[in-house]
Amino acid sequence: MSEQGIGSSVVSQVGIVVRDIEAAIDRYCAILGMERPEIIITDEPDKARTTYNGQPTQARAKLAFFHLGQVDIELIEPIGGPSTWQAFLDEKGEGVHHIAFWVKDINSADSSTVRSSSSDTRR
Repeated sequence: MSEQGIGSSVVSQVGIVVRDIEAAIDRYCAILGMERPEIIITDEPDKARTTYNGQPTQARAKLAFFHLGQVDIELIEPIGGPSTWQAFLDEKGEGVHHIAFWVKDINSADSSTVRSSSSDTRR
C-alpha cells in the first residue's frame, strides 16, 4: 500500500441523501431483500452543537442504516434547518453524499487528500 493518501482502501459507509426516508427505505428493502431498519433522529442541536458554514443551526436528520457486511448504506433525510445534507439535496437532488473509509490513524492520513476530497471530515 502506498504511503500517500488516506492509507486505506476499505470502504465502511456510503451516505445517501434522500427527500423521503420512508419511501427510500421501502426501495432499499425491496432491492436488498432486507427488513426495515429503525429510523434514528440525530441529537437535538444543543446537544450535538450543530453548525453549518460556521454558524449554529437547528438542523437534524433522520437516519437509517442497512448493514451489508463491512459496508453500511446510510440513508439521510435532512430536517430542521440549514445543513450540509440540505444543501446537497437542494443543489444536486438525491444521491451519494459521502463515502467513508476505515483509517487506522486519521491524524496520520494525508491531510491534503482528506481536505481536497471533502469539506467535512468526521472522526
